Amino acid sequence: MSLLLGVDTGGTYTDAALVRDEREVVARAKALTTRHDLAEGIGKAVSEVLAAAGAQPGEVSLAALSTTLATNALVEGQGGRVGLVYIGFSEADLTRNGLDRALNGEPVLLLDGGHDHAGVARSALDLDVISAWLQTIPDVSAFAVASQFATRNPEHENAVAEMIRTRTGKPVSCSHHLSARLNGPKRALTALLNARLIGMITRLIARAEEKLGEIGIEAPLMVVRGDGALISAAVARERPIETILSGPAASLVGAAWLTGMRDALVSDIGGTTTDVALLLNGKPEIDPEGAQVGGFRTMVEAVAMRTTGLGGDSEVRLATEGLAGGIELGPRRVVPVSLLALEAPDIVLPVLEEQRRASTASEFDGMFLRRVIGADDQGLSVRESEILARITGVHPVSTVLRARMERQALARLRDRGIIQFGGVTPSDACHLLGLFSAWDGQAARLVLGLLARKRTGAGNALAAGPEAMARMIVDQLTRQSVSALLETVLSHDEGFGPGHEQLARHVLMQKGLDGHKGLLRMEAGLNIPVVGLGASARSYYPAVGRRLGCEMILPDDGGVANAIGAVVGRVTMRRSGTVTCPAEGCFRTHGAQGPRDFATAEAAMNALEEELETVVRSEAGTAGADEIEMRRTRDIRHSEVEGRDVFIEAQITLEATGRPRIAR
Repeated sequence: MSLLLGVDTGGTYTDAALVRDEREVVARAKALTTRHDLAEGIGKAVSEVLAAAGAQPGEVSLAALSTTLATNALVEGQGGRVGLVYIGFSEADLTRNGLDRALNGEPVLLLDGGHDHAGVARSALDLDVISAWLQTIPDVSAFAVASQFATRNPEHENAVAEMIRTRTGKPVSCSHHLSARLNGPKRALTALLNARLIGMITRLIARAEEKLGEIGIEAPLMVVRGDGALISAAVARERPIETILSGPAASLVGAAWLTGMRDALVSDIGGTTTDVALLLNGKPEIDPEGAQVGGFRTMVEAVAMRTTGLGGDSEVRLATEGLAGGIELGPRRVVPVSLLALEAPDIVLPVLEEQRRASTASEFDGMFLRRVIGADDQGLSVRESEILARITGVHPVSTVLRARMERQALARLRDRGIIQFGGVTPSDACHLLGLFSAWDGQAARLVLGLLARKRTGAGNALAAGPEAMARMIVDQLTRQSVSALLETVLSHDEGFGPGHEQLARHVLMQKGLDGHKGLLRMEAGLNIPVVGLGASARSYYPAVGRRLGCEMILPDDGGVANAIGAVVGRVTMRRSGTVTCPAEGCFRTHGAQGPRDFATAEAAMNALEEELETVVRSEAGTAGADEIEMRRTRDIRHSEVEGRDVFIEAQITLEATGRPRIAR
């Protein structure tokens, strides 16, 4: 019997699970996620799960990894510095689909070239311009290349990518490799984000493979894609953008496997995010518009997941509007003070005690920061370098920040993932309420007391004390969790249609959830079960279920559902191409080989299917699939012109699927 090892690296915990022959969970384990080097947490979780099962490393025939690394990086605005070559587009195109926001001042070259909708070159490509540009830009970790209508003819993207690789040796992300659909700015955005993630995912996979090897596991490593399918580590290195929503997708697969539910709302609360998706007929819904993460809509095929910056380690922020005061959670993750106190008790506890003894509250009370060891710190400004030099371990923010003008530089260091902030979180609140006890309860009490005495707009203390502050935080998490679930349901409910998610916070909805009975009687709730996943789901979600008046299912192994889902999935690769009719009697295929013309639509579609099958079968094999099965779909558009049926366009999709290849 073979043992399958699933690992999930979350924002706070790294989970490991051993599954025997896809039938039963043999053992599960958790270790703290080590952000400075995720492989350390992976190694600890894997060692513990092997010990719990009494298994030898050589018994593991497959290892699979799901990770929130890419998702969290985009939510928190992190990643490597990249350059974009934008071919055949105008300056105005940089503002579409949030591309300018994603660039955020990083180098971009607008270059003549590209093709038209029929795949014909619009103008010649001047490679000398690229050569000169490469000599002027600051150091970057990778490049993205996007050409107009590259999905109809990738010639210019391929040429530019080859030159960049030859001149720089850096990774290049081509937009046509990531999507076969039109919409150049959106493809450019996807390629840019992919390039930004390459370094992070490459380091994670390399270190994970190294750590597994040290333990004695020689089985192939697979990675969960955003649609729940598995891909080889080599493919994940090349297309890391496809691993966004990897962890949530794995949790959906795990939820279906653990509960046997066919139809349910699945909500997975982690340290950084809450991920909510719909399970229908036992399968996760795929987002037809592409995955949306961190405010960006990509062209990545992924589960139709609503990701909210809400988790056990979400930053607790003071509400700044109005006199009554209050708090808000997220969207950023911070290190819980109760956890930080375990790492540096000689610093955190004395600082908190000193701040407690002060006669008045300070803006930075209970706030710390630390440097992330091994983070890429290239390309820093002078001010950023000066601030970073002051951070040698764990420090109170007040001792590092010496002037207001340094705040922006400190924020950029955080956004680059070079430093982490520590502060009050729901995890700290859980220590005082008896819901959690793994970290330093005294630090939690002190920091919650500091937050409680801060003043509202009316000049009153925010809360009566640490316990009242903790209850306020957990109640706020319940409210925001309820809203996240309602927003997902409203986006899918045909009775409301898209665009009505804002109704989740409407006063009438809240009155309905309260079961208001005055002159008007109102009731509202979910009409579908909710599967609550995540290590902290048992702490928070019973109250969420009561508020929504629905069945709340909390499976025994829900805390490691991501790790379980990682090893019970299948390898799936898809490739699409288009057949157009640029002139009467001419049917043109647009695939990886460039445009080819045929005399009939059927001949063109058959030829494109043959080309795509060769590519996708090879990719599935490279991705680690065994016993490959093929599925073909044709989406053909016709129009009636003067009584004649006229071929307009056909979208051809080939899908190869199989079980992951295991070590024998």
